Amino acid sequence: MRKLTPDDTLLGLLAANSQHGYQLLEAFRDPQQLGQVWYVSTSQLYAVLKRLEQQELITGHQVASAGAPTRTEYALTEAGQARLSAWLDEPQPSPSLRRIRVEFLSRLYIAGLLGYPAEPIIACQRAACARRLDGLCARRASSPHGVGDLALEMVIAQLEAIVAWLGECDKALDPSGS
Repeated sequence: MRKLTPDDTLLGLLAANSQHGYQLLEAFRDPQQLGQVWYVSTSQLYAVLKRLEQQELITGHQVASAGAPTRTEYALTEAGQARLSAWLDEPQPSPSLRRIRVEFLSRLYIAGLLGYPAEPIIACQRAACARRLDGLCARRASSPHGVGDLALEMVIAQLEAIVAWLGECDKALDPSGS
């Protein structure tokens, strides 16, 4: 499994519009945006931007502004758009609690920002969690009693709650309230 990084989320922010680093950083600090999902330091953000630029997923160009130092404004490349689309359309997302809390919520945020339908993202995540839950429930019968059994029960309870929560995500994101 690949490392959990804000790379794809940054690509999504740049797909919405070209931005400089401090604008991007604000999205990760604002609790109404990604502030409840990610913690990204200034140095981490610039390291990721540098990596994305080296991978030719984004380009940076200098922009002068009155009364402020010259800044680098970043934009998505065609390769970056392809990677972003693959991330948004991930057919087999991870059922890991941490990945759901960070990556799934980031996908939903970026989908909303870009006017991309959230329903397929939610459906794929729910299916991945349901498959994992089914597998764990099948293991439950042969699980010996003890701490391992308690750990298995905890993961099952978490996944049951997540599957139920995923069932409510569509309603929470529907502005009409229907």
